Amino acid sequence: MRWENLRDDVTSQSMLPIEVVAPTPDRGSGRAGLGTPAAAPIASDDGEPIAIEIRARSIINRVPGESRVPFRWTINPYRGCGHACRYCFARQTHTYLDLDAGHDFDSKIMVKVNAGALVRRELTDPRWAGEPIAMGTNTDPYQRAEGRYRLMREIVAALRDAANPFSILTKGTLILRDLGLIADAARRAAVSIAVSVGCTDEALWRAVEPGAPSPRRRLEVIERFAAAGIEGSVLMAPILPGLSDDDEHIDRTIATIAAAGARSVTPLPLHLRPGAREWYRDWLRAEHPDLLPLYGRLYGRGSYAPAHYQRDVIARVQGAARRYGLGPVGPATSRRLPAQRSTPL
Repeated sequence: MRWENLRDDVTSQSMLPIEVVAPTPDRGSGRAGLGTPAAAPIASDDGEPIAIEIRARSIINRVPGESRVPFRWTINPYRGCGHACRYCFARQTHTYLDLDAGHDFDSKIMVKVNAGALVRRELTDPRWAGEPIAMGTNTDPYQRAEGRYRLMREIVAALRDAANPFSILTKGTLILRDLGLIADAARRAAVSIAVSVGCTDEALWRAVEPGAPSPRRRLEVIERFAAAGIEGSVLMAPILPGLSDDDEHIDRTIATIAAAGARSVTPLPLHLRPGAREWYRDWLRAEHPDLLPLYGRLYGRGSYAPAHYQRDVIARVQGAARRYGLGPVGPATSRRLPAQRSTPL
């Protein structure tokens, strides 16, 4: 694999072929449910959840200029995500590692064990201008592996010490472990916290986000941070066509978000990029085959639903937000990333 020479347990610098990894005695114990791979190439799609420790060469990443997102710099201490969200747009990035966008993305978690040290080093580079850094933009920095590796504590401490502004988007309640540290950082620089909650339907949550904390537990994060004097926002994402885009789901979700004390909500209808597109389609075919024609109409020509659909959904979210006295509602269209060829849905 292309990244094998970065593994912390491999001394060879050669590119190694994929082969089955033999189980090790500590597999699944003490590592947030993630086993330790043997010092050998990683097997793709073998069903074994493992943490693959690597030493990254850099950690503060510049966002490509063509990406229409409201930030220029990111930090991602993990690749892959145990939340296993079926729609996750980042799934395709695992194929760059010669792993698949399905089970491997959910279970083969790359852990950049030197992330904290790299952040400190790069923040002191004379060329670094102290710009805001976004975290949680690709895979969740507070996924279950963080409970074992505690990389975010080091990263947030480094950002605090440098008085560097940052934002965190998460579905993980592990962020509460670092509440005091984040509050300290917020006294020195601009800090924003957001959680992602597409809807509060528990049956739907279990089906499409099987490894993530429940939506109600995520909203407790907003409540706890608000009590500490740090207002949080909610990314209402993704809103799923035919599953959570009806008025009842929207009203119930906005009511719960408002009750949690969120300062604002940004709705985002589902987008299906390559990798996520195929994985989500297979789930839809198995669980909701009656919705395939709808998805064919909405996503038959690309990753994003038509503008008229997005406008309708956002308008109904705005109406619900006004009813419940919720603060500003974010943009009315999906954040667009560079276009990629899509397969038919």
